[in-house]
This record gives sequence, C-alpha cells and structure tokens, in this order.
Amino acid sequence: MKVAIVHDYIKDFGGAERVLIELHRLYPEAPVYTTIYAPSYLGPHRKEFEDIEIKTSFLNVIPYREKLISIFRLISPFVFANMNLSKFDVIIVSQTGAYFPNLVKKGRAQLICYTHTPPRYLYGYMTARDWQRDRLMRFFGLLANHFLRMADFRASQNVDFFIANSEEIAARIKKFYRRDSVVINPPVDLNRHSELDSESHNEIPKQVRGDKNYYLCGGRLARAKGIDVIIRAFNENGKKLKIFGRGFAGYDEELKLLAKKNIEFVGEVTDDERINLMAGARAYIFASYDEDFGITPVESQGLGTPVIAYKSGGVKETVIDGKTGIFYDENTSKKLNEAINKFEMLKQVQHDKMRKTCKVQAQKFSSEVFDRKIKQFISNLSSRT
Repeated sequence: MKVAIVHDYIKDFGGAERVLIELHRLYPEAPVYTTIYAPSYLGPHRKEFEDIEIKTSFLNVIPYREKLISIFRLISPFVFANMNLSKFDVIIVSQTGAYFPNLVKKGRAQLICYTHTPPRYLYGYMTARDWQRDRLMRFFGLLANHFLRMADFRASQNVDFFIANSEEIAARIKKFYRRDSVVINPPVDLNRHSELDSESHNEIPKQVRGDKNYYLCGGRLARAKGIDVIIRAFNENGKKLKIFGRGFAGYDEELKLLAKKNIEFVGEVTDDERINLMAGARAYIFASYDEDFGITPVESQGLGTPVIAYKSGGVKETVIDGKTGIFYDENTSKKLNEAINKFEMLKQVQHDKMRKTCKVQAQKFSSEVFDRKIKQFISNLSSRT
C-alpha cells in the first residue's frame, strides 16, 4: 500500500506538526507533500524533519516566502489542485485550517483528512492576526473569504473519510462540511514524560522538580491562545509565571511590554525543556479561545500537573473539572484569578489526589492509543469502500 501525507505548510511547530511527525513514524516510506518548507523557522524542532522526504510546491522558491504565508492562502486552492497524487493508494491529509490541501488530485486513491480544524478565519473563530481591525483589510478580507469558503466546501467533498481531532472539531465538520467524522485524538508522547517523572517524587531531578512555586503557560504565542488574559491575571495577582514559546508576527513583543517583573519569558524550548517546565509547575494555565483540541494541557496532566483552563473548545474533553484541574467560564483576568484562588485553597491531600488523577486521565491520549486507532482505521479501508 503506497501512502502519501499532505500538510498545509511546514514553518511553525505545534500540535498539528506533532501529529504530522507521528503519522510519518507510522508510515516512514510516505513522502510529505506541502506548499512551503522553512526549516530555519522550526528552531529546536528542525531535526524532526531531517529524515523525511518532503516535496514542496513552486511557492517554496519564491523569495521571502515565509513572510507571505497569509497571502498564499488566496492561491493555495490552485496550488493543491495541481498536486497529482493519483499514483498512491492512500492519501492522509493533515488539515491545519490554514490552506486547502483536500483539493489534491487523488485519482482512485482513498483520501483521509485528519482535521485539526476547518479554517478558523473563514468561520468566525479568533485567529492569530487581528486582521479585521483595519477597515480596508476587513473589506477585502471578507470578500476573499466568501470565495475561499466555497473553495473549502468544494475541497471537503473530495474527502473520502474525515477524522476529527476532537468532538469539538467533529461538530465543526458536520456544521460547515455536512460530513460525518470519526474522532481520534492527537498523540501525546507519555513515554518521554515517564522518563522525567514517576510516582516516586525522589526520582524527579531536583532542578526539574523545583518547589512548584510557579505557574506555566505557553505554546504558540498567538492572539487566539489568550496569553494576554493570563498575563493580566498574573500582573494583578503577583504570582510567578513562566511563558514558553515563540510569538506569531511579533506578538510576543507586545506581550512582553504588557508583562510585569513576576512574569518570565523563557522563549522557544526543546521537548525535554518543555516537559521539565511542566513537571516543575504548580499548575498549567490554558486560556485559549475555542481551542481545537489542546495538546499542552494533556502533556501537563501526563506529568501530574493540574490545568486551570478557560472552559471552551476541545479542552472540555481532556480536563475533568475538580479532578484534574479547574475550569472558569469567562475568559477574563478576574475569572482566571478566581479559578487560581480556588486551586490555591485546595488542601495538600486534594492536590496530591488531583496529580495522580491527572496521570490516569492523560493515558487516554497516549501515542500508543493514537497509533492503534489510525492503523486500524486505515487497515479497514477496504471494508468501508
């Protein structure tokens, strides 16, 4: 069985790219087709792609292509429609919600779309850029989005089977594409977690364990992640906060200007460094708007670190309120601080129980579970056709 993998573009490294890497581990002979590959922007994650056969479009030779990601979405339907993958038996599309990869020419191949989200900018969800603030940009943007929504729907009809990364995304697929889907949650590498953490507190290195005296947040520092809400909350409460990750379009510089001295930006980190930070945190703070799934809350739970989260999107499927974390219902600094205070008021025995429950909960989202479900889904293709 000849398999190809398709991804919007490879420039940033987040949850979607982690799924891409895991899919390629399952099918190591599969080439990855994408529009743009910019390894210099991947920081410490660059090495993850070194052994992958990556086939790019003509967009990859355009000067300053990394700066034109948003503009390229206007022509991305044309770019993918000219990718002929009919020589393959199975095409696995990793749809991040940026471009329109489902338009590839599939011939007789079965096209499976693993959907992280339908394009957020087309359907009213908060995005990384606040593009509607400028009136002229808003006018042309809304006009372009009208035609891009039609292209997106047309692309969705080229899909044989949809896989959603959460129930939240399954609902969006049904709403916008009028298609059913199977939910297979993204993989979390809990094996790496277990190397740094264990039920025995003494096995955690001292420099990793710390005194649980700081809170943590991070990932892609984009507007939709609500990092500004978290910063305002910690400006008010004075507690120690660490933020990891790289900003989008200079947004991290805006956040740094907003933050007070009790807040530390540690920058882009390796996987091990991220795990160390999570293991040493008192709790992980998650304030994302309409999150598609949210891998970092699961990673934190895998290390026994509870999550304080805005009750929105996919995080409602991974965090258990009162057992593995605390939810708050309005994404404001006031409500977040109320949730932090509620967490702080828990007795030590409640904290200990919560940390143990976190680890049990995280096992539902392990890489092994993902691998088994994906392989089973693809191996059963013949019985579905």
